Amino acid sequence: MQKLRTIAFIIGLIGFSCSTLAQTKSTAKLGLLKYKGGGDWYANPTALPNLAKFCNQQLNMSLSTQINEVEPGSTELFNYPFLHMTGHGNVVFTEQEAQNLRTYLMAGGFLHISDNYGMDPYIRKAMKKVFPELDFVELPASHPVYHQKFDFSGGLPKIHEHDNKPAQGFALLYEGRVVCFYDYECDLSDGWEDQAVHKDTEEVRQKALKMGANLVMYAFTQQ
Repeated sequence: MQKLRTIAFIIGLIGFSCSTLAQTKSTAKLGLLKYKGGGDWYANPTALPNLAKFCNQQLNMSLSTQINEVEPGSTELFNYPFLHMTGHGNVVFTEQEAQNLRTYLMAGGFLHISDNYGMDPYIRKAMKKVFPELDFVELPASHPVYHQKFDFSGGLPKIHEHDNKPAQGFALLYEGRVVCFYDYECDLSDGWEDQAVHKDTEEVRQKALKMGANLVMYAFTQQ
């Protein structure tokens, strides 16, 4: 079994590296994780297209502005240097999905989780299945993820209010690299949506988009 997992990791690494190299020469894609469990993985439908547009404008990238759905157990996972997931409820990964997601992240992939409110106990349990040996740690405001193209000296910005708690940015660190960034009590991806959806001010939307661009930039440069 261990030998098979090693082979799977090597195949995933080669596939991911080749995919990433190809995407630097053409239009790269941001992936939306379509998970099981009953949680609304499809929430915030305008978020990723708006983030892609912002990155194209501000980071001089060439990202597809279409929503690209991908399941955690699919080999298509390796076509996306950046994965995003959100929702309000339950998240369930099968053993195969957890192993595939683990291989993807170890091979250089990046997962951004945005809690839309109510996701916290489920996502922590689900990610423990992916990385049993790792725990979410809160990143300090000095971490590079907050200081890419845009500087956030105070750390993760607050986008939407829920329980009068501060916004927190948690991460799973694998060999020193952030492989998963989890925004909690923030609702970062809500701020990426069309203005008409949540009626956010332009100042709030800009904070959200700039922080999102930092995550994309980190994902594409820290593999």
